[in-house]
Amino acid sequence: MHGIGGLRDTERERREWLEALAEGARKAGHSDAVSGLTQGWLAETRFADYSDLFTDADAQGAQAETLEDQEDAAFMEKFVEALLDQLAREAEERGDRQALAAIEDARAQLPGFADDDEEQGILEPFRVLGWALTSVLQIPGLRASAQWASGLPLLWHLAQVGRYLGRHDAEGDGRTLDARIRERVLHGTDPERPLVVVSHSLGTVVAFEALRGYGGRVPLLMTLGSPLATGAAVLHRLVPQPPRTPDRVERWLNFWDRDDIVVGRPRIEKWMLPNATGVLPVTDRVDSDGLWVHTATKYLRQPAVAGPLVEALKK
Repeated sequence: MHGIGGLRDTERERREWLEALAEGARKAGHSDAVSGLTQGWLAETRFADYSDLFTDADAQGAQAETLEDQEDAAFMEKFVEALLDQLAREAEERGDRQALAAIEDARAQLPGFADDDEEQGILEPFRVLGWALTSVLQIPGLRASAQWASGLPLLWHLAQVGRYLGRHDAEGDGRTLDARIRERVLHGTDPERPLVVVSHSLGTVVAFEALRGYGGRVPLLMTLGSPLATGAAVLHRLVPQPPRTPDRVERWLNFWDRDDIVVGRPRIEKWMLPNATGVLPVTDRVDSDGLWVHTATKYLRQPAVAGPLVEALKK
């Protein structure tokens, strides 16, 4: 289940995720599963693509529509503030003065839009938030990831989180965007068969909410690069409240990378209630090398991620 970004090529991305998982499986000592993953006989796999539901707002020349009202803009400010708070805590733990200086510079640029008088409109504070994120992206570790050249493209994609959680009826047909997305990702699932869920980025929020009413077994829920624990910006807007592990989830593994700016840091188990069988998320950190850290394939190539996932598929 994919996260933020543009339109997806469903079959190509399904293949790329499986190839990355096969590489991680080999590193984790599961070479016997590689052909089963890539050829499809170990498990039936489906790439749940909902990217086209964001198409109108992501179309060229229509970026301004990603913030539909003042509430959306206020959400994005809170989201960016939460990301800065998380990065500052880590920088303080490392004693990283350079990172702290960049974060303070970014904080000084925040527009205070939630308390504004609306005179400046929606788009201008959005641009200011992008400039603030550009300052953060100068932190050496984040700069090395090079996934976003500046903060504005990152912010256009992060706005999808706000649109999902905004619960807007974009089509005027009585069905909110978040409901249509959950319906899309659950289409074709069979409650009579075990379901292993691998979700990434915004997809982790979608998976968490989609599974709350799912009736089949879920032996493993895996969340990669998740913003679920991003304080008031995300966690407090989830359904249900207070947030709890979905009832049918038997194991929940959450992975984060230090250089992944989108990720809520490992406090999710402290803010999530267990389900009836006592299941809580278990968080582990991975460290990816090279560029484009916030991608699902970077996580899936990690043996710590691929190992338990393949083991769940083998059962």
